[in-house]
Amino acid sequence: MERSTTTRRSASSSPPSTPSPPAATARLSSLCMRSTARTSSTCWTASSPSYCTTPATRRTWPPATPWASTPSTSAGAATVRTSTPPASVTTDSSRLDCDLFVWCALAGSVWIASEMKALHEDCPKFELFPPGNLYSSAAGGFRRWYNPQWFAEHVPATAYQPLVLREAFEKAVIKRLMTDVPFGVLLSGGLDSSLVASVTKRHLIETEAAKKFGTELHSFVVGLEGSPDLKAAREVADYLGTIHHEFHFTVQDGIDAIEEVIYHNETYDVTTIRASTPMFLMARKIKALGVKMVLSGEGSDELLGGYLYFHYAPNKEEFHKETCRKVKALHQYDCLRANKATSAWGLEVRVPFLDKEFIDVAMSMDPEWKLYDADLGRIEKWVLRKAFDDEKEPYLPRHILYRQKEQFSDGVGYNWIDGLKAFTEQQVTDEMMKNAAEEYPYNTPINKEAYYYRMIFERLYPQESARETVPWGPSIACSTPAAIEWVAQWKASNDPSGRHIASH
Repeated sequence: MERSTTTRRSASSSPPSTPSPPAATARLSSLCMRSTARTSSTCWTASSPSYCTTPATRRTWPPATPWASTPSTSAGAATVRTSTPPASVTTDSSRLDCDLFVWCALAGSVWIASEMKALHEDCPKFELFPPGNLYSSAAGGFRRWYNPQWFAEHVPATAYQPLVLREAFEKAVIKRLMTDVPFGVLLSGGLDSSLVASVTKRHLIETEAAKKFGTELHSFVVGLEGSPDLKAAREVADYLGTIHHEFHFTVQDGIDAIEEVIYHNETYDVTTIRASTPMFLMARKIKALGVKMVLSGEGSDELLGGYLYFHYAPNKEEFHKETCRKVKALHQYDCLRANKATSAWGLEVRVPFLDKEFIDVAMSMDPEWKLYDADLGRIEKWVLRKAFDDEKEPYLPRHILYRQKEQFSDGVGYNWIDGLKAFTEQQVTDEMMKNAAEEYPYNTPINKEAYYYRMIFERLYPQESARETVPWGPSIACSTPAAIEWVAQWKASNDPSGRHIASH
């Protein structure tokens, strides 16, 4: 087996020279619209088929701060604006990993943007464009087009078929290897990213991209020195024979990036910011290496009940309802992180687990098979592990295949969360927390870390509509508020970290 080459990078190392300004051009699709220009966004009017550029942000090129701390793309989000009267303009939000925002003016015009920052200074009120919906200006509203049985939380009864699940995932990965740019895989060493890397490595030689860029697969991981992810990813990279790149960061590096992360991710959700910051730092380094697209493992935990709190689901019906709630909210949590923390640097992320055909297979399975059952030797995501447990041609070593789940923000190093808490304790006083409900009556912060993120968000996006786009509520190990009811003592916790689950 070919050995991997481990290339270590530091998040604080010297950046490349300042790039020239990106061209003010954009591609417009019905799925996700994004501009590469910092100072303009793309608009389209119903009266004209041509493109035009309009101011979207007040930032200018070149940025006042060095390239190392200011992303070069994504600040100018693409905007679709229809004129009055809107005759037949239709757009849709069909990807779970791409946010859209919409605003309807009193005069009848409709603005749709891929990022809130393209609207918030010009539009008094806007809202999230719900995934799986069409917006018709003629009908004047949304219409759901993606409406599978599981969406209504119907409990399926299809038997578990390991080969069907495996083949659906392999097809999902292979589909996403169609590219004409240099690419790689994000590899934390956990089950999901390791399977993405393994399937990619197996099929790389057969792809058109391989003919152009070679058959070597690059893998990337980020973490504090000595973190669990660094060790696990290195082992998987050695096994698969990837060209492996380790990016190290310090707690201070992460703290220094928090404001930029909130600016680009457009959220004040604690778990999202914790996990987005290392990813944001890594994306900058990956793009600097010339890589433009990466595959990642988001979505598996939501589809298959991979988070540790799923161990406590009282029955298969509650288990399935929680997976449905998690999948429906992906665009506000993990997919928001993966999409925006990377696109801030012009890096594209593709997520095979959220392939619609794979979702149909995973969500059509009788949830009885997904339940944690120690007596039967079934741990979280057992159905996925079993599907790829091939003794003749192993995809992964068995101890990696059956490695327990780590939250991304914990896997990059436990000191990251502890350091964030210690820092925010110094930034937010007890008096500020005492008056939190008065200062922030909507989605009131429940701890100092949440308060600190909220202060930054409100300074960047002060509109009421902006704060209403962020989901809120109690959570433990990434659970929805409804799942908190499963265990009484969870209600007393104000920290969403998975370390507070007994399985840890």
